[in-house]
Amino acid sequence: MKREIEYFRGCLIGGAIGDALGWPVEFLRYVDIQKQFGKDGIQNLKCTESGKAEITDDTQMTLFTAEGILRSETRGNEKGICHPPSVVYYAYQRWLNTQGYPKLKDLDWIYDGWLHGVKELHERRAPGNSCLSALSSGKQGTIDKPINNSKGCGGVMRVAPAGLFYPKERAFQMAVDFAALTHGHPSGYLSAGALAYIIANIIEGTDIEAAVTNTLVEIERYENHQECKQSLIQALELSKRDIPDVEAISQLGEGWVGEEALGISIYCALKYKEDFKKALITAVNHDGDSDSTGAITGNVLGAYIGLGEIRTDWIDIVELKEVILQTADDLYSGYQEGREWWNRYPGY
Repeated sequence: MKREIEYFRGCLIGGAIGDALGWPVEFLRYVDIQKQFGKDGIQNLKCTESGKAEITDDTQMTLFTAEGILRSETRGNEKGICHPPSVVYYAYQRWLNTQGYPKLKDLDWIYDGWLHGVKELHERRAPGNSCLSALSSGKQGTIDKPINNSKGCGGVMRVAPAGLFYPKERAFQMAVDFAALTHGHPSGYLSAGALAYIIANIIEGTDIEAAVTNTLVEIERYENHQECKQSLIQALELSKRDIPDVEAISQLGEGWVGEEALGISIYCALKYKEDFKKALITAVNHDGDSDSTGAITGNVLGAYIGLGEIRTDWIDIVELKEVILQTADDLYSGYQEGREWWNRYPGY
């Protein structure tokens, strides 16, 4: 059984590194990536004038997901709210405020917590339209009452903390509920459930391929699962074929929607599960949503190999490294039923 803190750290830092690696090429076609970075595409993190490799909304929202999960576990606030999807929704409202949106007038009491005070998280890094529009509506989407018909990858790219914190028996459903807050299409929220279930399996000691196989069984419990299941099956099959990575990824899609982002990421994690650098480079060098596929691949593989197997030069320059590691440590403490983190995550 894994469950050590190094794997929690690896998951969140790995996701941030993949996010940062893909951010400079997110909106470029592969031919344009090659023109700018050479025939093999982008190969290394690109630092800004700050000396750091920037993260995007993918990592920002992942951190706020973790914060919401942990705050749903605390007690003592007079409002007594501990329903995880609602508390995660409040966390997303804090993220929305960091993106320049006004506070919701009837929810003034939710705008606290340590992440909201991290000034670097107030940077706007191409946030997804579905997340912005859904959250700014002031309504919470659910599976039964979807807020829209979006299956964009904004639901899946942020739910790795659910796979870390919850046992696999709960991880799938919790991630589905978190993603459905903003994404109403089944492939928008089931891809999130699948990712969390895969990570939960890995954290409990399962190999990546076995974790995916287990997820193919679990996902059949949910209606309208066919797109996500087929994408995972295709990723498994392609990872065993001897074809160029760019060709394999093109068969899986571009990653702008949930099931495609999941499929591309699982393909890369399976194909290069012993080579973190190669997996992430593969995950971002394609026509589509490079930062999201990089982030998800980094989450999966980071949970599998742990922090110690990730390049220290990448860890050292990724933006908000200390915040990301602290969040991972807090998730681990909560997972182990510790209480060291409580003061950073007041309850409602």
